[in-house]
Amino acid sequence: MSLAREVQDDLDKVEELLEDSVSSADPLLTESASHLLQAGGKRFRAMLVLLASHFGDPNSPDLVPAAAVVELTHVATLYHDDVMDEAEIRRGRPSANMRWGNSIAILTGDYVFAQASRMLADLGTEAVRLQAETFARLVKGQVRETSGPLGDTDPLEHYLQVISDKTASLIASSAEFGGMFGKVDPETTGTLTRASDALGMAFQLADDILDVAGNPDDSGKIPGTDLREGVLTLPMFYAQRSTDPADERLRSLLGRPLDETEAEEALALLRPHPAMAEADATLRWWADKARAELATLPEGRPRAAFEALCDYVVERTG
Repeated sequence: MSLAREVQDDLDKVEELLEDSVSSADPLLTESASHLLQAGGKRFRAMLVLLASHFGDPNSPDLVPAAAVVELTHVATLYHDDVMDEAEIRRGRPSANMRWGNSIAILTGDYVFAQASRMLADLGTEAVRLQAETFARLVKGQVRETSGPLGDTDPLEHYLQVISDKTASLIASSAEFGGMFGKVDPETTGTLTRASDALGMAFQLADDILDVAGNPDDSGKIPGTDLREGVLTLPMFYAQRSTDPADERLRSLLGRPLDETEAEEALALLRPHPAMAEADATLRWWADKARAELATLPEGRPRAAFEALCDYVVERTG
């Protein structure tokens, strides 16, 4: 609990910095750029920056700006994602594209990323390089997701690579930023980065499972969004592999856009399907991979906290 209080105190400082960073002389830009930040969110990536630093010096003055940078980068991608996905809800409120239209949403995402880059410039060239490499992976993942698997590429492997680029890369970089600015030794920083990469894979798989099984009151998202859009995620890939004749109707609904009636039918068929348990097992495999990396670190508060995050990611699907 003492570590939680320390991290929370720094997260409060991150929150203030986030609010200040998106303020503008233009009232519309300030409102749109604050839209998702004020909607809340877990600040998972910012927390990882701060938590990783406790393996070294958590009092470095650069840690709060570094945590704000990764959070702003994440938020910037959400504005663009919602435009591409034509999402209506984000964090329990209307998405920016629904409220102000696609053009304002895209420009707002650009502005938020620019503010992250401005802050990053004060943290040194190594941090700029890491951010650039991470953002390149984020874009690559989005392109891969948009274009779909090419040639003989296995669709499931393609899906996992998209997750690695779009989600796990920034979560891994968050831990690396924490190690960098917390003056953590390189070996420990590498371990934390690898553990967080696996944790990032588990984090997104949990989101995809929640899109089928989740309660909108808890997640702030409408269940079945991927089903409606014809997007295949892990439970659906596993359901498609079924050769049971009883699953013929479910298989016919997967991988194509669905109307509301079809989406509700697909949810009703998929939720009790063994594919959900198989997807959960894969999620737990990634969480266990993260734990295996963490097990090589010295025992103590920071390691215990990282291990608790592995439990959290798994349990949030329950």
